[in-house]
Amino acid sequence: MTSQAITPRELDRRREELADLQRQLADEEAAYAASRTWLQAFIERYVAALGPLYMELDALESQLYCAMRYLHEALGRNGVDTRAPEPPRATATPLLPHLPPRAPLPPEPEGGLVHVGPPPLKTLYRRAAMRLHPDLAPDETERRRREQKMMEVNEAYAASDRQRLEQLLLAAGESQFKVKGGDADAVMAWLRQAERSVQGRLRVVQAHAALLVNHQMHQLGQAIEQAERKGLQPLTIMANRLRAQITERRQELYIGQRLQPESGMAEAFLRQRQQRLGGGIAASF
Repeated sequence: MTSQAITPRELDRRREELADLQRQLADEEAAYAASRTWLQAFIERYVAALGPLYMELDALESQLYCAMRYLHEALGRNGVDTRAPEPPRATATPLLPHLPPRAPLPPEPEGGLVHVGPPPLKTLYRRAAMRLHPDLAPDETERRRREQKMMEVNEAYAASDRQRLEQLLLAAGESQFKVKGGDADAVMAWLRQAERSVQGRLRVVQAHAALLVNHQMHQLGQAIEQAERKGLQPLTIMANRLRAQITERRQELYIGQRLQPESGMAEAFLRQRQQRLGGGIAASF
């Protein structure tokens, strides 16, 4: 039964609010997609420039760990107490969050928000005349049938018999919605459900956008691009620093693989390496 408390004006206003929400959602999804595309492109450029160097550094750290582990165990067998070396952590590959697909809105009730209430009797009469007028009959047999039906339509209209007019229209093929009107309560319930769906999606998009902005690669990308606009070459500087670290690790590995556990330098080497690792920051993209 149609709720008389819900007016077409109110439903139109709510639909406009829903449309505004959908436009906001589309804008924020587009902004998220653009931000993610930019960040992904920067990450690919960053990895292309520095990835091979990080991989080489990771390999050297792994070999150094093996050498340190050997010295630690050998020193332990000789009664020298040293802290066990911690396994190195591989350089992490930066990953970006993926926005989940949007769920479709619930199906809108038949007829949408047009003609929420049942049409007036005069409108029903006009629709019946359009559907059943004898002049529209394709042949004589159909004309006679229409003449009979139009007599019934005229009688029902004259008697203000809405129920009979509705029956005649439905039998003639008119849709239930156009005859009896829409269910305003159902439409309002649909609007509320659709609004909740769009608002929920907005929260998801905004949360993912915040993850992007707070991603360490986002901040790094902005800083690097800002420096590049000033004519600097931060990626080249970073690559040179990594090469310096690689050279240093090679030297340490050369020493670590040749130290004998009986040597006093073995214990000192272990302690110095562990102190530096304990105070340093693990490599990461």
